[in-house]
Amino acid sequence: MYSTSSYHQTPSLPNELLNDIFIYLPSPSLAALSRVSHRYNAVAEHVLYSSIFIRDFLSESTPFPWRTFRCCESILARPHLVDNLKRFHIKWQKHPEVPPPTHVYFAPTVAKLHYTLGLLSFLEHLELSLGPVHTLSSTRGGEGAGAGAGGGMHVIERVIQTHSFPHLQSCSLGLEYTKLSPFFSDILPTFLSTLTSLRHLKLPEHCSTLVDLPTGSLQNLVSFRGSPGAAGCLLPGRPVQFLSLVGQDSDVSRENLLRITQTSVPLRYLDLSAMSVRPALIRNIATFLPDIEVLKVKLALRHTLHFALSGIRLLTGLSSVLNAFHHLIHLDLSPTAAIAGSTPSNASSDVDQELGLCREWARACPSLRRVVFPSRTEWVLSEQEDDWRVV
Repeated sequence: MYSTSSYHQTPSLPNELLNDIFIYLPSPSLAALSRVSHRYNAVAEHVLYSSIFIRDFLSESTPFPWRTFRCCESILARPHLVDNLKRFHIKWQKHPEVPPPTHVYFAPTVAKLHYTLGLLSFLEHLELSLGPVHTLSSTRGGEGAGAGAGGGMHVIERVIQTHSFPHLQSCSLGLEYTKLSPFFSDILPTFLSTLTSLRHLKLPEHCSTLVDLPTGSLQNLVSFRGSPGAAGCLLPGRPVQFLSLVGQDSDVSRENLLRITQTSVPLRYLDLSAMSVRPALIRNIATFLPDIEVLKVKLALRHTLHFALSGIRLLTGLSSVLNAFHHLIHLDLSPTAAIAGSTPSNASSDVDQELGLCREWARACPSLRRVVFPSRTEWVLSEQEDDWRVV
């Protein structure tokens, strides 16, 4: 309980201090504080409208992304706050507990969202994950005719077309993939070429190419997540150090790998946890990218390694692959499915085998210092004792 004296002292706090307090409060508390007084309302709204996260669950009973629509209306009703909005995250997805919609009525929201984004000149972080709008045909407003691969503009491009965000640091564009999803046009590379401050970019799996992206664009890009084809188009000449690939490991061709090697700085981190990877791909990666320092991978064990072995010893065959990496420090195999034969009853045996593998891999790859196994057990090489230990 506040004392009477402390209550009367609160209004004398400067707005900057109130702002520093309010930024630690959850949105419901900020909404409640905004109703206390005009002064609290001004400070609380300033915080509330600096970062916006909206999630719409779409179902047969609610095929309209109404939360996004109402959010856009609220922003448009407060033009004095648009310069303060730095983070804007919108996610649409099918409801996990009810039947999915047979149509999605999204055109009015897309139009409102496009207009609203045009006002957010100082946006620093943008995420658009527009869920199932192209996975289902629409029966309202003629949207279904433009949703398929045969015609119509991609819904992401409907939202971002003509916009430019000179202060944007990170951009994530997502959509549930389907054969009905239209291909991206030149709107996407045109949009990306305007993002002069962009450092982090995430594109959908089905964005396989980025044609006509100007050579001098995205010169601050540090990390990229997307398809191997898009990576092959995007990385040459740009300072990308962190790469995460999505799709099928068969999509990672030698041609793509060759283009990926043409970054303006050495690629240090490679994440292959979003695809099932065969050892042949790791060998190709070691050939083209021997200077990788961190490798995170989900192994396709059915294609591996020594078929006569069982349990954790299946991974023995990685030794001949790891010796091609010159600077690998961290090998993360935690995305790999649990290995058959590894159970709590033989946990002690698994620990001994993991230790044996760490020593074997370190001989093959002397730079290796950290290993995470499919069991999620993490091993680190102790510099003082020159041996491996669990952390």
